[in-house]
Amino acid sequence: MWRSTILGGILLFSAFVAAPALADSQPLTIETGGGKQQFTVELATTPDQMTIGLMFRQSLPADAGMLFVYPSERQVEFWMKNTYIPLDLLFIGADGHIRHIAERTVPLNETPIPSIEEVRAVLEVNGGTVSRLGIKEGDVVRASALGSAP
Repeated sequence: MWRSTILGGILLFSAFVAAPALADSQPLTIETGGGKQQFTVELATTPDQMTIGLMFRQSLPADAGMLFVYPSERQVEFWMKNTYIPLDLLFIGADGHIRHIAERTVPLNETPIPSIEEVRAVLEVNGGTVSRLGIKEGDVVRASALGSAP
């Protein structure tokens, strides 16, 4: 029993140590019916960065998030494995419009959360942000990583 506990601890520690470094943060704006909402986001653009995402984080500032950017549009699925905070997921098309929203995802749940349509990017923010700021499908996301100025 103690061997499996030690091994589990080593593997968990290894996940933290081996986590890929993320690119510097950059500004992102969502243009909503109520005005522009400003965020500072970390980028996840490589397979390793996308695999880790916001796993193992205990908190996320209210105006922060993570932007997953793909080289081209595609259908994607996310899950909440090893993710301890509830998140809102915004699935964004190549034109910058939000195509689908998954609100208040359940921490640690491994049920796939699909994009429904092909998307170019996915923005993860704190659970409840979409409702609090009145973000809707069709709103526009602007960020340098998406080729549009915030």
